[in-house]
Amino acid sequence: MGDYDYLIKFLALGDSGVGKTSFLHRYTDNTFTGQFISTVGIDFKEKKVVYKSGRSGYGGRGQRVLLQLWDTAGQERFRSLTTAFFRDAMGFILIFDITNEQSFLNIRDWLSQLKIHAYCETPDIIICGNKSDLENRRQVSTARAKQLADQLGLFL
Repeated sequence: MGDYDYLIKFLALGDSGVGKTSFLHRYTDNTFTGQFISTVGIDFKEKKVVYKSGRSGYGGRGQRVLLQLWDTAGQERFRSLTTAFFRDAMGFILIFDITNEQSFLNIRDWLSQLKIHAYCETPDIIICGNKSDLENRRQVSTARAKQLADQLGLFL
């Protein structure tokens, strides 16, 4: 199985331009570029993490987890291509841009697509407000995002 105990596949979903690619690069490589380069089709990044259970998170070898984080194109024209990758996903990150009201409103549409195309009966789903460095242009409050997550039974 390689140098990991578990492989977990997550898909990042959201409108074009919300920062899915930047989010994944920041998490996996701790890098950021302000340039917007639209993802064509699908791409992925990997990160190895060690999960240690218990109150303190210490002790024992822990479980070695390989996270595959799939970056999907947000444009409508690539939708049929990206939905084909939903089937193997164990979780989804629904990303919106905190400076773009419409991207937040479209979270429900992305959730509907996910429910139609995902094979996993009970995938883990997270809502993530992105571009927190643009706080002065915020259109969607944290409280409002939390309210939606609670209403949908999802994590924020």
